Formats: sequence, C-alpha cells, structure tokens
Amino acid sequence: MPSRLRPADPGAVEAAVARVSRGTADRADLRLLTKHFLAVLEARAPGRSVEVRVPPFAAVQVIEGVRHTRGTPPAVIETDPETWVALATGGLAWADALESGRALASGERTDLSSYLPLA
Repeated sequence: MPSRLRPADPGAVEAAVARVSRGTADRADLRLLTKHFLAVLEARAPGRSVEVRVPPFAAVQVIEGVRHTRGTPPAVIETDPETWVALATGGLAWADALESGRALASGERTDLSSYLPLA
C-alpha cells in the first residue's frame, strides 16, 4: 500500500520551520511540518513494525520487523505536533522527549534516536 504522505515543497517547509523557530507558527504550519517529517521518516525507515502517531494530523508505520495487519500494532510511538517538529528539526532530543513525557513509546524498535533529527 503506497504512502498517502509526501514530503512537502522545500520552500514551504523552510518557511514553516522559520515560523516555528520565531514562535509564530499556526495550525497549518504544524500540519504541513508534521506530515512532511513523517513522510521523511517513512522514506528513511521503511517497514511496518512501529506506528508513529502525531494526532490530529497523521500516523505512519515505519521500521522493518514484524508486520501487523489490523488492530493496534505491537509498537507505538505517540506525540503532539509541536514535539514531533522539535524532534524532527533537532530542537529536542529523543531521550529528553521520552523522559519528559512529551513522547510516549511502547514495544520493540521504538527508539527513534538513530533517525532523528530529520531536517
């Protein structure tokens, strides 16, 4: 099944990241960056053993391993859009996100530290 997510236009990503860093990002910027960086992660870590959820905008299945076909996958990562963008751009370390509770991870293969940052 092909991904529904595609990397965004580089100019749009750059502008949205700039607004995030200035603290002037809006919901549309967070949606664009969330979907963009999930698409980048999906390309860099293909597979279907871990589901990364960033509600309310998107979720992807990544990382090679045991594939699930229905129901809740055995490995899940969930975070909010602001945290996901911070992780993807290098503004927040994976370990710090987990320790602070800004990201939740359960199951095998949920350590994204080798894939982050994505920008």
